[in-house]
Amino acid sequence: MKAVVVGAGIAGLVAARQLGLAGWDVELFEKSAAPRPDGYMMDFFGPGVEAAERIGLYPRLAAVAYHVEAAEYVDAAGRPTSSLDYDRFARLAGGKVLSLLRPDMEQAALAALEDVPPGRVRVRYGAAVSRIRNDDDGGVRVTAGGHQDVTADVLIGADGVHSTVRSRVFGPEDGFLRPMGMRAAAFIVTEPVLNARFRNRFVLTDSINRMAGLYSLRSDEVAAFMVYRDATDTSGHQPSGSPRDRLRREFAGLGQAVDRLLELCPEHPYDDVVAQIVMPHWQRGRTVLVGDACGAVSLLAGQGGSLAIAGAALLGDILGPVTSPGGISPALTEFERRWRPLVEEAQAAGRRTAASFLPANRTQRLLRRWIIRATHLPGIDRLVARQIVGRIAK
Repeated sequence: MKAVVVGAGIAGLVAARQLGLAGWDVELFEKSAAPRPDGYMMDFFGPGVEAAERIGLYPRLAAVAYHVEAAEYVDAAGRPTSSLDYDRFARLAGGKVLSLLRPDMEQAALAALEDVPPGRVRVRYGAAVSRIRNDDDGGVRVTAGGHQDVTADVLIGADGVHSTVRSRVFGPEDGFLRPMGMRAAAFIVTEPVLNARFRNRFVLTDSINRMAGLYSLRSDEVAAFMVYRDATDTSGHQPSGSPRDRLRREFAGLGQAVDRLLELCPEHPYDDVVAQIVMPHWQRGRTVLVGDACGAVSLLAGQGGSLAIAGAALLGDILGPVTSPGGISPALTEFERRWRPLVEEAQAAGRRTAASFLPANRTQRLLRRWIIRATHLPGIDRLVARQIVGRIAK
């Protein structure tokens, strides 16, 4: 049996690995020329932890995790206004929470392909999909990059929110993209002074309609993460103007640390719409979507990496044992039946969080401060954690 996987992100790499371990031949196409260095820090908990432990990926993830003591909100002068204790949050989220940089998660998943017998999984970078066709026998034929057509028994689209597979097989992006009124940016810079100053803490600006965050990495680097309201464009399309100039304009005046990050910001940082993907079906013929391509929850839900690993692992569990083309469609249907309820719950949690993620006025900002301060009180901490984590973490 043979599969083509499009997208060498977390979900695509895990799906390819699991199918390779099950005896499938896998071609993995990624349009980027190499593994992507950009991305933000994620809290990894919930169903992804259980899945990663089961498939043997957890030790690799734990090896690259960061130790975070607290998430600390500060005013423009750098004075703390409230903080969230991470050890307490970890206990309420089930006992295991890893703070992981997205590129590190992808590198760990890529390294885990070493567990697959040689030749089973072939990863091809710089190979953007240009054509997808269905064969008369029900299989799929994919053209990507400069490679010859590849015929496979199944096509797995794991190519993110702006999925090419989804647009070519299921229809235009506008029919499935649900923008949440915000944009997010992320970049990494070398800044030894800020690195030493903020080690082992997430530092977040206690600001209105925008929020800048930063955290120290293992070298002299600092990772920046910025979210801001996007009232001028609700379609999800990239607004006009340079991303760097837009960030400098949006985040001016939030303090010396943020000003320094903006000064060092690269010309083309990661900058994209904060959105969910909502679809009536994830399967069409022998094509299936996984990860953000079919069920992006948005960064507000805090579950993207976790769901990517858990969903891809489940797809491998169900599809891996299939030994004939006739078993593929029933397997894909079963995958969607079992996985969709968890994705929809995480999306609902993300929508609930969106309403309060960026305070729109001083009253909402003050309310957030009170809520975060209340997390230090027994009983209240569980209520807040339930809002952050959602029932899915249990």
